[in-house]
Amino acid sequence: MGYDKRYDGREFDEVRPITAKAGVVKNADGSAYFRIGGTWAYAAVYGPREMFPRFQQNPKKGVLRVNYNMMPFSGQGDRVRPGPNRRAKELSMVSTKAFQDVVDLSKFPNAAVDVFIELPETDAGSRCAGICAASIALADAGIVMKDMVAAVAVGRVDDQIVVDLSYLEEATEDGRGAVDIATAMIPSTGEFTLLQMDGVITKDELKEALSKAKDACAKIAQVQRQALHDKYGNQGGDDNE
Repeated sequence: MGYDKRYDGREFDEVRPITAKAGVVKNADGSAYFRIGGTWAYAAVYGPREMFPRFQQNPKKGVLRVNYNMMPFSGQGDRVRPGPNRRAKELSMVSTKAFQDVVDLSKFPNAAVDVFIELPETDAGSRCAGICAASIALADAGIVMKDMVAAVAVGRVDDQIVVDLSYLEEATEDGRGAVDIATAMIPSTGEFTLLQMDGVITKDELKEALSKAKDACAKIAQVQRQALHDKYGNQGGDDNE
C-alpha cells in the first residue's frame, strides 16, 4: 500500500504553515524568527566586527561564520546533548556555505559577521528553517546580499515525492521508506547553494524533487521578503502624501 495521504493532510507539494518576523533580538545587529510547522528558528547577526583570532582574518574580505544550535529538549526524538557536537558543527558548516556565493563582504577586510541560529523546537527541516531565519537576519543587519536564500526539505516517502517533510514522514519505514533532501536556493537564479541527501533515490525522482523544491523556495522567499517589508516598508513614508 502506497503513501496516498500525508499524515497531516497536506498536499504533496504543500509546505507547512510559515511565520516569519525580522528584528526580534534587541541587541543584535540583525535578527529574525522563522517558523515552519512545528520547527522554530531564531537567528541573530553580529558584525561586521574585527575578527578574532587574528590568524583567521582575510585581508581581502570579511568572513561569515554561522553557528547552529539545537536546544536540549527541542527535538522529537532523543534529548539533544547540550554544547557543541558533531552534528551541530556539520550544520554550522553547511549553513555557512549556503551563503558564501550570496553575501558580499568585500568591503570589510579582516572582519567577521557572526550568525547564531538557535532552535528551541523542531519537527524536521531544522537546518532549512535556520537558513531561512539567517537570511532574513542578514538582510535586517544591512549585510549586502545578491538575493535572499530560501531553504526547504524535499524527498520521497514510500512512492511519493513530497515537500517539507515532517518528523513522522522522515521516520517512515513502510514500503520504500523515506528519503530526505535538504535544499537551499537563490530564488532569482534558481541556483542551489545547499543539497544534502539522506537515503537512496532514482535520478528521475531526484529531478522531480528538486523541481518541487524550486517552487517551494520561491514561495518561502516571498514570506522572507514580506517579513522585511513589514519592518521597513513604511519607514520611507507614503510617496502619495
